[in-house]
Amino acid sequence: MDEAEYYKMAEVEDRMWYYRSLHGHCARLLAAHLGSRSAAVLDAGCGTGGMIRHLESTLPAARLTGLDFSPLACRLARSRVRAPIVEGSVAAMPFEAAAFDVVVSADVLYELDRPAAALAEFSRCLRPGGWVVLNVPAYRWLWSYHDVAVRSKRRFVRSEIAGLLAAAGFAVELNTHWNALLFPLIVAKRKLFARATDTSDVKSYPAPVEAACRCMMTVEHAWLRLGGIWAWGSSILAVGRKRP
Repeated sequence: MDEAEYYKMAEVEDRMWYYRSLHGHCARLLAAHLGSRSAAVLDAGCGTGGMIRHLESTLPAARLTGLDFSPLACRLARSRVRAPIVEGSVAAMPFEAAAFDVVVSADVLYELDRPAAALAEFSRCLRPGGWVVLNVPAYRWLWSYHDVAVRSKRRFVRSEIAGLLAAAGFAVELNTHWNALLFPLIVAKRKLFARATDTSDVKSYPAPVEAACRCMMTVEHAWLRLGGIWAWGSSILAVGRKRP
């Protein structure tokens, strides 16, 4: 990812509708699986620390660690969170086997030449019965200026994520799209109304736009809390449990 994108992320991820929803999804799933017990949680590909900031406030008993390949991202994250931040690759993680109860990896696999190598590392570093929570961009046909700006190498379909999890020794517990209600607008912006000057969609939006997006995300969260899934959407959220 370009350095400019890391600075943009650090500036907006605490308030932008997308990150607020993504962090809320992951916190909800962790709370459901961990409850209030102390657990070792790794944010693999932590970027500038927004996920960890959210988890520090919503899961205070969790023992959080961040990992990122970018020295700049690590530096920005260390300035924003209390948790230790380690520099390293998700495809060769500098941790002992069975060191964590949960690995969260949000919007990371799309940057890798070999996502399966990262899934193998997540499995190695998880205790038996541990959980991995993934978020990835959906649909190859949705490739756009945004993917170019964030140096994406791929987008995924749900069956591909299920296959990657199974091959790494995980039982798939959840595999759903989200960003479903906003999906028509996302498609229109990226495929119909894209401009040559567009960079990534990581930015601050006018207050009415943010409010409308957050309202739609509230509906999506409610549906998932009730046990539903979304059959379409610009992102895929998946949970796998490491087999004993």
